[in-house]
Amino acid sequence: MRRNKVAAYITAYKDYAALNQCIQAISQQTYKVSAVFVLDNSPVSLLKNTDSSIVISHHPSNIGIGEGLRIAIEWAISQGYDFLWTFDQDSVPTLNCLETLLETYDKLGSDNYKIGIIAPTPIDKRTNEVVEGVIYNCDRFTACKHISKVRFYECDAPITSGSLIALSVAKTISPPRGDLFIDGIDLDYGLRIRQKGFKNLIVPSAIMYHNFGQPIKVKFINKEIFIQKYSALRHYYICRNHTYLSTRYAKGWYKLKSCLRRLKFLIRTTAFILIYDSEDKVIKVWACLLGTFHGLKGKLGKTW
Repeated sequence: MRRNKVAAYITAYKDYAALNQCIQAISQQTYKVSAVFVLDNSPVSLLKNTDSSIVISHHPSNIGIGEGLRIAIEWAISQGYDFLWTFDQDSVPTLNCLETLLETYDKLGSDNYKIGIIAPTPIDKRTNEVVEGVIYNCDRFTACKHISKVRFYECDAPITSGSLIALSVAKTISPPRGDLFIDGIDLDYGLRIRQKGFKNLIVPSAIMYHNFGQPIKVKFINKEIFIQKYSALRHYYICRNHTYLSTRYAKGWYKLKSCLRRLKFLIRTTAFILIYDSEDKVIKVWACLLGTFHGLKGKLGKTW
């Protein structure tokens, strides 16, 4: 395997215990990264820059995930890195995760099979479920079913955390969108990479543990299922950004179908909040309504 110059990137926000665990897991990889770029969106940073391989960029106003990724990619390209390995703070890659990703990339990557992003399998230990990537299907983003018994499989967009971005590809497309702020940045960026003719892959044998949202177990039609419990802020950005992206990528009559699907999602989400969420029901329902309206209207930015 040829030696690639790899930097890691972490978006941090307040949870320094999780951040330090993520940094430790990255530093213990069997394939060593050259540097870790931490973008800290916390109002007051508690990070101490005692390690020369860790670069800290503090943004107390909270510039969000999309803008953070843009800054990190720009920095990594300027420093001459081959890859940027991106993380949320609540992720822990297994020891050989990066090595497995790079080995797979080296075996597959060619002029006829150009890889934009190669990502591990994210598993939420709390639910023992795989956090799936997505594909865009005419009018909506849908989960890409995890396939465990293959070397790799394609998707339109893996989740941001754990994604190994080939910077030679990143140079050829516009960067992640800062105006999405949080949620859906990976959907948009991954799909734009795919539309340029590059492949985005998930490698089942590369494992990363990732805390996905706040899962709660509920009984639905005599079955126990996990649903995600979110703050009003997260509900707003999920509804806004997914509505915006789903409807804007749709073509022709699929645009109307996409709008109707987003209204269906709004109704279903509102019902789950009213039935299962015990906190701030009114403000969360309002956040979903406002987010969906702003998504249809195209009002983006840090607006909540």
